[in-house]
Amino acid sequence: MAIAISQDIVTLYAPQSIALDPEPTLVATRPTADSKATSVHRTRLAPSPTGALHLGNARTFLVNWLLARQSGWHIVLRIDDLDGPRVKRGADRDAIETLQWLGLDWDDGPYYQSDTIENYSAALNQLASAGMIYPCRCTRTQIQQATLSAPHAGEHELRYPGTCRPEQITPIKTSVWPAEQSSAEEPPAWRLRVEPGTQQFHDEFCGIQTTDVAATIGDFLVATKQAVPSYQFAVVIDDHRQEVNCIVRGDDLMSSTGRQLLVKQALGIDSPCQYWHLPLIVGHDGRRLAKRHGDTRISHYQQLGVPPERILGLLADWCGTGARTECTLTELLQRFDLQRIPRDPIVFAAEDDAWLRGA
Repeated sequence: MAIAISQDIVTLYAPQSIALDPEPTLVATRPTADSKATSVHRTRLAPSPTGALHLGNARTFLVNWLLARQSGWHIVLRIDDLDGPRVKRGADRDAIETLQWLGLDWDDGPYYQSDTIENYSAALNQLASAGMIYPCRCTRTQIQQATLSAPHAGEHELRYPGTCRPEQITPIKTSVWPAEQSSAEEPPAWRLRVEPGTQQFHDEFCGIQTTDVAATIGDFLVATKQAVPSYQFAVVIDDHRQEVNCIVRGDDLMSSTGRQLLVKQALGIDSPCQYWHLPLIVGHDGRRLAKRHGDTRISHYQQLGVPPERILGLLADWCGTGARTECTLTELLQRFDLQRIPRDPIVFAAEDDAWLRGA
């Protein structure tokens, strides 16, 4: 069931150019040329300041930028800085400077999620008043113990077993979030009630995708006990408010799309989006590139004196543009073809590091 969004909510985060459908479908529709809501294609570069940008992040941002500049999209720079304790001081500025050093530019921003808490608060309270979310006081340990034998538990996430889920959710007409801090009781987290059924969307790189959030994730968080909006909730609000309709990201976030479609449905948001989920850059163990694979930060190579053209040369090679050689963004714009990107994860090897360093 979709809710009718109040005028206050619309004023906060619904651009006038996007119509809100009170009964949206769970199938993510693709933008059309005659759609008023998508007369301008907009994308976002959205680094999270939880650490320095590395080669894997940079490849995704580069593909996003190349698609945008080849196609005439509008680029928004947004800093996704709601990840609480993991946010590192100064990492936002480092990310911006690294993108600039590589030559990537944007048309709007930077905008910070932490500057727009009122948008999330209004939307969460609207969901509560419609009886679509409920409080949850489960700890992660309790969820782990309850799902040890769950056949659908994912590699990185546990399926919520519904411990706190009421048979019927009572609409709450007063403000529930952010909760007033009390020494007597910790504020609850809030979960969106997920009904059985599948979600389907078309991925421009991977084709038709079908997910089943109820079976694999269950009722998921929209706000944490620390009074922080969840990633799945916040990005829907931000993308809609900033009219982002072209989303390019790593395929580790493919499973997030189903949840984000459910958030859009709950809020009555019917703005169509296109998705591109790209294979990741991984280490020798097949896991997403991280500190355990050595120092792959762009700033590390920058400090070694590696020029941006050499970094771009490696990233271009990973995009299937041909022989590995130093190149400029201007040259890449002429050579880049999305269909040439390998379909499987790309392994960052010692030879790649040696080539960057000229060894």
